[in-house]
Amino acid sequence: MKVLLVGGGGREHALAWALSKSPLLSKLWAAPGNAGIAVLAECVPIAAEDVAGLVSFARDRAVDLVVVGPEAPLTAGLADACAAAGLRCFGPSAEAARLEGSKAFAREVADAAGVPGPRWRRFDDPAAARAYLREEGAPIVVKADGLAAGKGVVVAATVAEAEAAVADTMENRVHGAAGAAVVVEECLVGEEVSFFALCDGEAALPLGAAQDHKRAGEGDTGPNTGGMGAYSPPPAFTDALRDEVMARVVRPTLAEMARRGAPFRGVLFVGLMLTATGPRLIEFNVRFGDPECQALMLRLRSDLLEALLAACDGRLADTDLRWSDAHSLVVVMAARGYPGAYGKGTAIRCLDRAAAVPCAQVFHAGTGAGPDGAVLATGGRVLGIGARGNTLREARDAAYEAAAAVDWPEGFYRRDIGHRALR
Repeated sequence: MKVLLVGGGGREHALAWALSKSPLLSKLWAAPGNAGIAVLAECVPIAAEDVAGLVSFARDRAVDLVVVGPEAPLTAGLADACAAAGLRCFGPSAEAARLEGSKAFAREVADAAGVPGPRWRRFDDPAAARAYLREEGAPIVVKADGLAAGKGVVVAATVAEAEAAVADTMENRVHGAAGAAVVVEECLVGEEVSFFALCDGEAALPLGAAQDHKRAGEGDTGPNTGGMGAYSPPPAFTDALRDEVMARVVRPTLAEMARRGAPFRGVLFVGLMLTATGPRLIEFNVRFGDPECQALMLRLRSDLLEALLAACDGRLADTDLRWSDAHSLVVVMAARGYPGAYGKGTAIRCLDRAAAVPCAQVFHAGTGAGPDGAVLATGGRVLGIGARGNTLREARDAAYEAAAAVDWPEGFYRRDIGHRALR
């Protein structure tokens, strides 16, 4: 089979790594890809948001399956455009992708489906939002309603901090059009977990869980990022909790989306807070998380391509997924200054030494090819250094041994990924 993978981050490198193992695969392209993906696939210079360009390429090459990594092309209608061109695409329609594209829409669907979550209100008037904040008090959560590249959420410890978030989002438009409205939510307390389910519009299979580390600094301090590391499986997420989330969150959401005429096909990412009263929904995403995808792919033992095809073709009810009993852990190496301003174009050396560490795997995120085969940093989050182990501690030790082998003075990484579980 000929496959086009859309995207160029660490998530897409992990997907390319898993797809390349499939005996069904005959050709893999990536658009636009990165320096690590280029080892596994032919990279083509088409932006992930260029819907027309991607469809034209896939049609001209008689691609059998388009696999979409990021959320932006999904909310822009890439899956719909593929369907109109007679192309099979793994990912939800634009209407179904509103589960991530609009926080308010996701809450409306969840409420209609009976999914447990926080109290919430949507505002398109900043004065009304500030008045509500003063009524509710803090801590409280302020979210940009639209897509903000994972950076549109503020967990405010004080009302003043929440009011500043409203001003930044709605008046200063630090997240652009995504901040035309905000959703204000009750602040849930507990252990946060990312859970993933593979969906075909009717049936769903659990894809596993991981725990991300969003803060830039050790001890979960500093600004929020797109993710500084992850591990799988989280010890707090038991098999009983998995079954409860499938029954109370995933399947009711699929039924509600089907009732609305927008059946959900693809990966449903369920952000959960494990509270004292049970799991409650933080948010939906409509694609694999990053870096969680890297941690999950390290543990997957099934043929990923076969599973994605089953989701596209409505055959998940007859599909099984196999997982390793091993633990996995991924450490993100980011450019100094991230998630603020950071430099680009610095050289990364000794990646071969990192990859040589037993049970380790190097995933590229923001990288590009330089002269004479050099690997250059081109983004904020640049590498994901992952490893497997019989225990979480073994996986952590191998991942950090590999990270220490990388020669990149302009980068940094947290040295406490997995600390809550290990403690």
